[in-house]
Amino acid sequence: MASKQKNLSKHKALEIPSASKFRIGMVVSEYNEDITFSLMSAAAETLKNYGVKEKNIFIEFVPGAYELPLAAKWLYQSRKADAIICLGCVIKGDTDHDVYINHAVSDAIMKLNTETNAPFVFGLLTPNNLQQAKDRAGGKHGNKGVECAVAALKMLALKENLAKKK
Repeated sequence: MASKQKNLSKHKALEIPSASKFRIGMVVSEYNEDITFSLMSAAAETLKNYGVKEKNIFIEFVPGAYELPLAAKWLYQSRKADAIICLGCVIKGDTDHDVYINHAVSDAIMKLNTETNAPFVFGLLTPNNLQQAKDRAGGKHGNKGVECAVAALKMLALKENLAKKK
């Protein structure tokens, strides 16, 4: 596991000049809600810490990880969000269901990035067991929700900076 021995949520202070104008959507899987709701709370708190107004953070829930991409597309379109954070958790089980779900969700989220020209952040935990999920949802390896919020803001800042250079 790449996270072995470190907290992956630690990041350098980030300068986002006008984060208060960003509109950020989050789509959160209800499956494994102890994990996903922790990711959601950390992401929302991080966005607010960087100046995103609470009224500009839109959260919708879906039954499971497989539904994340379609709901993310709908949320992006309906709320005219600048970025969408997709949060879920698929824990390895006795079958290969996790491989199929994780691959499909990953591909669909990447497709949304390139089709819409907006950041759709992949926040799907893919642990082998519940303890690994807990370690990435506020445990010893930090909280993936923080990382996703920072990634969304960094991508929006990059998009703004590149637009200024035209």
